[in-house]
Amino acid sequence: MTLPHDDADFATRIMRIKQAFSRRIPAGERISASRASKGERGIWQRRYWEHLIRDDADFERHVAYILFNPVKHGWVQRAADWPHSSIHRFIRDGVIDASWASVGDGALAAGE
Repeated sequence: MTLPHDDADFATRIMRIKQAFSRRIPAGERISASRASKGERGIWQRRYWEHLIRDDADFERHVAYILFNPVKHGWVQRAADWPHSSIHRFIRDGVIDASWASVGDGALAAGE
C-alpha cells in the first residue's frame, strides 16, 4: 500500500479495509463473549496488521510468513498454488519465482 506523501495513517486505512471486508461476508462465525460485547467479528486477529505495518524491519519476513501459511498448513504443495494469495502479483512482477515456498522448503520453516 502506498499512501500520499504527507499521510502515514496506515492504521485508519487498514481499519476501513477490514470493516468493508467484514460487512461483505455473512455473519455466523463463533465469537467469544469479549468480542461480542465490543461488536467485533471473529474473522480478524486483533491488532495483527497494525503491528506488522509499524515494524518495517520485519515486514518482509511477515509477508513471507503469510505467503507460506497455505503450504505450512498442508492446503497446497506450493505457495503459488493458493488461489487467494497476493503471491501471484509478486510472481507476475518478477519479485519471486513460482516455485518459491514449496513443500519441504526449509528456508521458511525455521522461523515459523
